[in-house]
Amino acid sequence: MPTYRVLGQLNPTSGSLQTLYTAPREAVISTLAVCNVSSSVATFRMAVRPGAESIANKHYVSYDTTVNGNDTVLLTIGMTLSGSDVVSVFAGSNGLAFNLFGTEI
Repeated sequence: MPTYRVLGQLNPTSGSLQTLYTAPREAVISTLAVCNVSSSVATFRMAVRPGAESIANKHYVSYDTTVNGNDTVLLTIGMTLSGSDVVSVFAGSNGLAFNLFGTEI
């Protein structure tokens, strides 16, 4: 039975790639919301690492995407994951909040 839920929420420290979500079983990512709660422009990255592979350029879905101050970027993806796949995010500066929505199957 599918479970619709918030898959992950994170306010990462800037400058390092961090895990937002690890799929415990099959999952479908609906939307990634990246909210900039500061008044300064910021950038972010999102990567999907199948089977928790070490990060490589091929894993990036979004790279240094700009979020204006006090604004939100919504990425509606419809991406499928298998168990142990990892969604990672990187914040170019402090003040970004990441929310990942979807379904676990």
